[in-house]
Amino acid sequence: MIAKDVMAQSAKKTLLSLLDERVAARPAAAAARYKSGGGWHDMSWGELALKVRQAAEGFIRLGIQPGDRIAIFAPTRVEWVIGDLGALAAGAVVVPIYASNTAQETAYILQNSGAVLCIVEGDKPDGKQPGRLSRVKAVWGDCPALKQLVVMEGDGGGDGRVSTWSGLAGSTTTPELAEEREKRTAALRPDDPATFIYTSGTTGAPKGVVLTHGNWAYEAEATNAIHLMLPDELVLLFLPLAHSFGKVIEASWLALGFCMAFAESTDKVVDNCGEVHPTVLPAVPRVFEKVYNKVVSDGAAAPGVQGKLFRWAMAAFEEQAAARLEGKPGPLSFQLAKRIVFPKIKAKLDVRLGSRMRLFVSGGAPLARKLAYFFDELGFEILEGYGLTETSAASCVNLPGRSRIGTVGPPVPGTEVKIAGDGEILIRGPGVMKEYYQLPQATAEALDAERWFHTGDIGEIDASGAVRITDRKKDIIVTAGGKNVAPQNIENELKSHPIVSQSMVYGDRRKFLSVLVTVNEEQARRLAEAKGVAFSDYSDLVQKPVIREAVEAAIAAVNHGLPSYETLKRFAILPNDFSQETGELTPTLKVKRKFCSQKYKDILDGFYDEKLID
Repeated sequence: MIAKDVMAQSAKKTLLSLLDERVAARPAAAAARYKSGGGWHDMSWGELALKVRQAAEGFIRLGIQPGDRIAIFAPTRVEWVIGDLGALAAGAVVVPIYASNTAQETAYILQNSGAVLCIVEGDKPDGKQPGRLSRVKAVWGDCPALKQLVVMEGDGGGDGRVSTWSGLAGSTTTPELAEEREKRTAALRPDDPATFIYTSGTTGAPKGVVLTHGNWAYEAEATNAIHLMLPDELVLLFLPLAHSFGKVIEASWLALGFCMAFAESTDKVVDNCGEVHPTVLPAVPRVFEKVYNKVVSDGAAAPGVQGKLFRWAMAAFEEQAAARLEGKPGPLSFQLAKRIVFPKIKAKLDVRLGSRMRLFVSGGAPLARKLAYFFDELGFEILEGYGLTETSAASCVNLPGRSRIGTVGPPVPGTEVKIAGDGEILIRGPGVMKEYYQLPQATAEALDAERWFHTGDIGEIDASGAVRITDRKKDIIVTAGGKNVAPQNIENELKSHPIVSQSMVYGDRRKFLSVLVTVNEEQARRLAEAKGVAFSDYSDLVQKPVIREAVEAAIAAVNHGLPSYETLKRFAILPNDFSQETGELTPTLKVKRKFCSQKYKDILDGFYDEKLID
């Protein structure tokens, strides 16, 4: 009954109609909270709607036509959603670009989508690349459809093709512009494209996923039907709005009307939590890994009795996590640690996270069970979910108060999930994409005749109806002995050790598994300094025996719980961390296995040199 209600409610809606409903219901309520001039400010639903109308009329004044593509190349901020909704109200389609994308990656998306206008953050260098405006200007000549830019901050430096944000979303309007905007907004239908989100490109060139107004309206209604978030929440958003996970939070916000606080940056998330006191934090596993590693490294480094107690408590937790994984009772020592030490850890985290955190929502990648157990033992609820860009993000999610750690929960109302004969997860429902943009063959390969989307993920459905993901179909390693190994599970476990930053397990058609490792620089520096080991820089630091010993210990701990054919026999510590700029990571922080296997081919081949193998 719930599924039918959800589909019926969303069948006639668009993102703009969701906004209209919200404004009509609570015009004066706080819609957005953002930081400016050193302080936090609120924007009401009525004010948000006015700015959206002004932006829409600004786009029309600039010559945007219905169906034109408008790209947004900026980090998550309140202007992002105003530009997004304003573009939709003008009848355009929004093409998000990750703020971390290189100039070449940006050019590809602009070219492929045929974007005629790009909203871009002002020229702020991010420490690794030129500013985003400079990145776009560097490739503008390669993007023939791109006619105009709108900069969120500053001006265009005298370039007549560049407009300012204040000029776009200012108060100047005419009856004719308002009438045209109203006509275009009224003409929108649920099946009309709203967003082209480009896939991360782990297995080839990124594909433009065409997601409709109806896709987003359905996702909003489905997640709200299971009470994932409540109307009186304060949700802190730092997720990229170029990612479907971030977009589904935006859609839910419009449908439900909670207040959304926009984090200053990913690096400021914890600081911002302490300032705005959110009740819900949607996040990717990397955030939980960093919080866990920070807690462990700080606690273990504490002097005297405090440090000894912490290290004893974490050793007991390791036993508890292993027992929970096997479905066995935990040790009595952990019950004591949970009474003596864990409340102190919880109290410190509560203060850092704002003291009102009701739950976390985790998505975008698998969450290591040990991390889930850790937060659960502290009393924090993490609801892990699952979906893909092609399914508008939220296909499955654990339910509040009924989370099953190790699963991504049951399908959301209205979505169907089944397991194919080869173990692949198939998804069907109103959240599934319309198509890949201008790629009919790829669309036909991904969507069968009955509209089941073939995810490429391997998994199972347990007796309760919860879905469990075991690995990516293309990532499965088949050893020379014919054993199938899911590398992500091993990698996630390895990354739960504070010394490890990133890892990539290797061994397809090889006699044994090996792994490339990068180390957590902060933890490595602290360890080296504690041992009195001098070093010059990161690449020198990772070569020190004390660091290798720490990585060896982490690998040994992971190997302890694995069958022999899954154990890691050899490893190398790389002299640099993985990054998007150096090519190892996608914008969503997934490891590009094919790229890494080629880039580090000599190291990987060396693992299997017969002269070196005992």
